[in-house]
Amino acid sequence: MAPAPPPDTSFSPAEVQQRLAAGACWVRCGARLYDLTGFLRQHPGGEQLLRARAGQDVSADLDGPPHQHSANARRWLEQYYVGELQGDPQSFMENAAAASANTQKTDQAMEPKLKVVDWDQDLVDWQKPLLWQVGHLGEKYDEWVHQPVTRPIRLFYSDFIESLTKTVWYSVPVIWMPLMLYLSWSYYRTLAQGNVRLFTSFTTEYSVVIPESVFPGLFMLGLLSWSLIEYLIHRFLFHMKPPSNSYYLITLHFILHGQHHKAPFDESRLVFPPAPASVVIAFFYAMSQLLLPEAVGGTMFAGGLLGYVIYDMTHYYLHFGSPHKGSYLYNMKAHHVKHHFAHQKSGFGISTKFWDYYFHTLMPEEPHPKMQ
Repeated sequence: MAPAPPPDTSFSPAEVQQRLAAGACWVRCGARLYDLTGFLRQHPGGEQLLRARAGQDVSADLDGPPHQHSANARRWLEQYYVGELQGDPQSFMENAAAASANTQKTDQAMEPKLKVVDWDQDLVDWQKPLLWQVGHLGEKYDEWVHQPVTRPIRLFYSDFIESLTKTVWYSVPVIWMPLMLYLSWSYYRTLAQGNVRLFTSFTTEYSVVIPESVFPGLFMLGLLSWSLIEYLIHRFLFHMKPPSNSYYLITLHFILHGQHHKAPFDESRLVFPPAPASVVIAFFYAMSQLLLPEAVGGTMFAGGLLGYVIYDMTHYYLHFGSPHKGSYLYNMKAHHVKHHFAHQKSGFGISTKFWDYYFHTLMPEEPHPKMQ
């Protein structure tokens, strides 16, 4: 149950209308007020859905239809709590909604500081790096890590090491797209020479010449292979449940993926940072060269590298983009946010649901009573 607000966090209807007129997106549940301005880009239903409800009571919307919000989503909402509404909530609702529709700009000076949960009551000390603390949570870790918060996370004491765990979203295409293009051109030229053969490790008599015309097929095979790798890594590595008595495995899980589930809207941790990504990409490249002829493995690797870039860009967009309602990305955004807030043990696909269909890990459908 949420704590009662202190006396200085109550707002008159006029004060709320003033903020709505300035472009802020405040909603209420009964008399409790929430400032969702900072959540507009992150909302799975899109910004306009929240804008249309500015100044209104969203209690019924939380229960659905069309979507029943999870306990985590309700807990997340409390992080945007700003205070109580003075007087009768119904007396100003219509005027507030009309005022909010007249502007889209936000006056930063009008926004109160975000009031969140009492961090002193949490299981970790948020004033210190979390990586060295989470291993001590034991059996409480799994529940704790799947209760999202809206604040950034610090992992390491060292500023330099910490910087290696963060990056901006555009570092992914800037760094890896040139490499993908270079490898594609290089291996296409190698195939064009006509001396690449398969099965030479087993026989020279029946080895198969690989012509340059198969380049697009090999490239696409690599791209599609990445979608499976993406699914398998997300399901079996990122969502492994570490033993409650293993400090090191809990710590490993947290740095690999747990920190993302704890702070899913930390912009600096939504795509894979270049330094650790280089190690993983080098591993996959080495495997491709070890298992296949150089040009064949290299071409498939280049396709897989493009798949990785698409995956990371899609992941970022699913958290911060506002796709058109009914579009493919709109459905994927809703799918992924449900994975974070309600169904962490299913819905592992990021760029596609295909492998969730194939391996029967789709999220369960949510039944709703019919509208009267």
